[in-house]
Amino acid sequence: MAKRYEYEAKATELIVPIIEAHNYELVDMEYVKEGSSNYLRAYIDKPGGITVDDCETVSRAFSDRLDEKDFISESYILEVSSPGLGRPFKKDKDFERNIGEEVELKLFKPVEHKKDFVGLLRSFDKETVTIMLEDGKDAVFERKGIAIIRQTVYF
Repeated sequence: MAKRYEYEAKATELIVPIIEAHNYELVDMEYVKEGSSNYLRAYIDKPGGITVDDCETVSRAFSDRLDEKDFISESYILEVSSPGLGRPFKKDKDFERNIGEEVELKLFKPVEHKKDFVGLLRSFDKETVTIMLEDGKDAVFERKGIAIIRQTVYF
C-alpha cells in the first residue's frame, strides 16, 4: 500500500470516533503534497452545514490523536474543513442526499458527441446513475464512465 493510502486509512480510523461523537460525517480524507508542503485534509459535514467552530473542535481533538499515534514520518499541515458546495460525489450518501436535485456530470468519453450533461438526479446504484435531462428524458450513465458528478451551483 502506498504511503499516501496508508496515512489516509490510519487518519480515518482516528477521526471517525471524533466526528461520530459530534454527529458529523466524514466526507473525505486526503494526504497530498502541494509545492514543498504535505497536507492531511479531513472534510466533514453535517445537516445544515459545518461552521468554523465545528472545524476547530474536530481539529483540536484530531491533532491530539495524531500526535499521540505519530505515524506520519514527515512534517505536514493539518486542515479540517467543510467540503464546499461544488464538491464531487464520492459516496452513496452524497448521491442519496441529492436525489431530485440538479447535478452536472462530466464523462471520460463522449456519449452522442457530448461529455457534459446537466439534469435532475433521479436514481443511482453501484453501476449506474440516472438523470432527467432538460427534455424530460432519462439518461443512464455507467458510474465507471463518469469523471465527476456534483450538485449544480449557480452564482
